[in-house]
Amino acid sequence: MDPVAAKYIGAGIACIGMAGAGLGLGNIFGSFLQGALRNPSAAQSQFGNLIFGFAVTEALGIFSLLVALILLFAV
Repeated sequence: MDPVAAKYIGAGIACIGMAGAGLGLGNIFGSFLQGALRNPSAAQSQFGNLIFGFAVTEALGIFSLLVALILLFAV
């Protein structure tokens, strides 16, 4: 197999993590909204967990993009 083609295939596979990050954000915010509607008094205490989950999920997408860029341009 051509090494250039292998780089493109590897970068494409690494970008799958960005799709997972997008789906994870939907699950995080959807679950928070569902829980907040069921128990509005506890929503404020769970907001910190929402932001932490958002940050970790977003970092996953950024890391997968970084891996893809490293595969494309540094290897």
